[in-house]
Amino acid sequence: MKKYDVAILGGGPGGYVAAIRAAQLGKSAAIIDKDKLGGICLNWGCIPTKALLKNAEVLNYIKNSKEFGITIPSFNVNFNETIKRSREISKRLSKGIEFLMNKNQIDHIKGTGVFKSDKEIEVINGKDKELVKADKIIIATGARSQVLTDMEPDGKRIITSKEAMNLKEIPKRMLVIGAGAIGVEFAYFYNQYGSEIHLIEMMDNILPIEDIDISKEVEKSFIKSGIKIHKKTRVTQIKKLKTKLKVHLEASGQESIVETDIVLSAVGVIGNIEKIGLENIGVDTKNGAVLINDYNQTSVENIYAIGDVSGPPWLAHVASAQGHVAVEHAFGHFTKPLDYNNIPGCTYCQPQVASLGMTEVKAKEAGYEVKVGRFNFSASGKALAIGDSLGFVKIIFDAKYGELLGCHIVGSEATELIAELATAKALETTWEEIATTVHAHPTLSEAIMEAALDAYGQGIHQ
Repeated sequence: MKKYDVAILGGGPGGYVAAIRAAQLGKSAAIIDKDKLGGICLNWGCIPTKALLKNAEVLNYIKNSKEFGITIPSFNVNFNETIKRSREISKRLSKGIEFLMNKNQIDHIKGTGVFKSDKEIEVINGKDKELVKADKIIIATGARSQVLTDMEPDGKRIITSKEAMNLKEIPKRMLVIGAGAIGVEFAYFYNQYGSEIHLIEMMDNILPIEDIDISKEVEKSFIKSGIKIHKKTRVTQIKKLKTKLKVHLEASGQESIVETDIVLSAVGVIGNIEKIGLENIGVDTKNGAVLINDYNQTSVENIYAIGDVSGPPWLAHVASAQGHVAVEHAFGHFTKPLDYNNIPGCTYCQPQVASLGMTEVKAKEAGYEVKVGRFNFSASGKALAIGDSLGFVKIIFDAKYGELLGCHIVGSEATELIAELATAKALETTWEEIATTVHAHPTLSEAIMEAALDAYGQGIHQ
């Protein structure tokens, strides 16, 4: 039996960050995980997909090199090398996590953990079993892809995101169910590599949680690139034939059939709450997630839950931030709950999408009188210089006090630009402070300043 100050069930971006923070506070910590550390994000999600998407971006530059005065008469695409590069980056970072564990004297206990009591976890690794005791326990078991009824993935022709980033060859045809961040990113990637893509979304727009103007801009770009988008559409049946799949669709009472080689199911995730013994200790759950308070504490006082297993937003950076909050609260240190209204959400297709806070519609529904500023990258010197002028910055302010309510960016490096607005919102910065902060020229970030000026009728460059 091993005894620790804190045991963490799961070694993803929430779990390993929590362990390191505990070690920094002088606490003994162990991570229980049957797999390599880093979780889905590092091994099968955030990191390897971004490597793939960078490849797609480079491929797009090559295809359009004439715009830069460069003629590339011929080139070859080695898809296996593309996948290999993605996997190698994940391996490198996974080794980096192992280094951090050793550096901070954190034990990685390999196996599957099951609660025996509120302070005891049985770790099962094959035929071996051992008991781990801890004063505090953090559940960080992550989430898995949701499965549509009667359309279970087989890992070959009906796949999830995990298989999508490790295919042996480029499919001629792919149908993607779900146009959230995951579905949109893979639709973009495989479209750039030459696959015929059908993108299916039940809601009114692709990227349905984004500001409507953002969704429309991405849709316009996708249609231009040849992606076939089906909105307000649901999949009713998938028929497996010898050489193809027949996907039955229903939209506004009308049925249609799309033939494809691979179906990618990207309809969301559900927390991994099963088979870890929560019923043994009385931890409350709801709709596939562990219920938590503002400090990530569960219904059992000494047990916390962080990351995807605790429900939306299902983002790696949220899990990491929750890890800090949980550990500091567990050991009596002052900490503030996360402000979930100031969490950046990012989609890494091209054009990139990044947002935080309220959409224009949500702000008005909340009763705010709003000022909305917009600046198009087509009027940005830097965007034109780099040959990527698609998209815009849109910022929503409270008209009465100038408070920053939300920001939405679509375009080149949107996922980097959003950090400025997250900082501004955290500091309760007003429109005037953003508008009068001198931004370097020429930069893409100038668009943020210009959008703030535009909100109050003071825009200069458009």
